[in-house]
Amino acid sequence: MDITKTDAKIDEKTAEPATEPAAEAATEASVAAGASVEPLAAQDDEPAASDASADEPADEELDDDELDELLAEAPASSGVGAGGAAVVSAALGAVALTGTWTGKVVSERETLIGQISSQSAAPAQQISEIYGDAWHSTALVNGVFALLALVTAVLVLVLARPDRPVWVRAVALGGAVLGGLGLLLSVGTYFDLFLSLPTTGS
Repeated sequence: MDITKTDAKIDEKTAEPATEPAAEAATEASVAAGASVEPLAAQDDEPAASDASADEPADEELDDDELDELLAEAPASSGVGAGGAAVVSAALGAVALTGTWTGKVVSERETLIGQISSQSAAPAQQISEIYGDAWHSTALVNGVFALLALVTAVLVLVLARPDRPVWVRAVALGGAVLGGLGLLLSVGTYFDLFLSLPTTGS
């Protein structure tokens, strides 16, 4: 009886170390299996992410194309207003230099008024009222036209956008030059800076 008990104890001692390596092998196999599954899952997720990132530029390209189409369909301003204003400024500047029908009418009116009011006046006063007032009135009317031409041309040059045709700025610049020159001549004539009134001998 004692011999069998001792044999059984020996068998138990020898059996326990055998079970421990088997358990360790099983855990290592499970860890290896888990490690192999995770890279596969990561590899499966990467194409999906790449597909999503590939779709985003396509959407952006579509958005850009739609924006270009909308901009192309939008009515572009032809600059008719700016061109017309530039032409008007040049015409007003030319009129200020050559004279207008309005200036002529005002001059004749002042001449008639001077003749009526200076019948019994001295010769110097007659010259001033008949001719001086008429000249000053003509210079005043021409100066108004010159000022309008200058203001219109400056507004066109300042407010015109860069996409306007080149001739718009060129015509507006010409109108500004004519308007400035006409204004200078009108001011000089009105204040008798260029030509003074004639004087009598006495």
